[in-house]
Amino acid sequence: MPQSNVMLFLVMLVVTVVSCDSNRVFDQYESIPNRWHKDSIVSFDFTPPDSTNAYNLFVNLRNTNAYKYNNLFLIVEMNFPHGKTVTDTLEYRMADPSGKLLGTGITDIKENKLWYKEGVVFNEAGTYQVNIQQAMRENGKVNGVVELEGITDVGFRIEHIKSMN
Repeated sequence: MPQSNVMLFLVMLVVTVVSCDSNRVFDQYESIPNRWHKDSIVSFDFTPPDSTNAYNLFVNLRNTNAYKYNNLFLIVEMNFPHGKTVTDTLEYRMADPSGKLLGTGITDIKENKLWYKEGVVFNEAGTYQVNIQQAMRENGKVNGVVELEGITDVGFRIEHIKSMN
């Protein structure tokens, strides 16, 4: 098969896989250049499609083998259109007991879809904002990890709740 046909096939395959994601309502990533500084906040603005249905929310991460921790602490803040703010400190497992990184992917880049909130109803009309910040600490140290290595992209995703029918 000529190289141009292989490339065309791969592009069509990616488009097909992405377009078949019927649960997706919002899905966006921001790249992290080099290292994720502890003061760097990744923000996502979105307007929910309605105020009656419930949705599941996820933090998505892409990381490389340079990520050297078994877990990850994040501070995730959701700002509502009328001024309310909800802040959560979340911990995610990033490696199994042997140290092998979790996530999907066949290369050294792993993708992790991490639960943030389940069954959320956006009952305020307007634009919401989600802010994500790393909050890693090393054992026995008070100060946080200033520059976290190995995280290449941070994302936020909203999905329709899958029906069980």
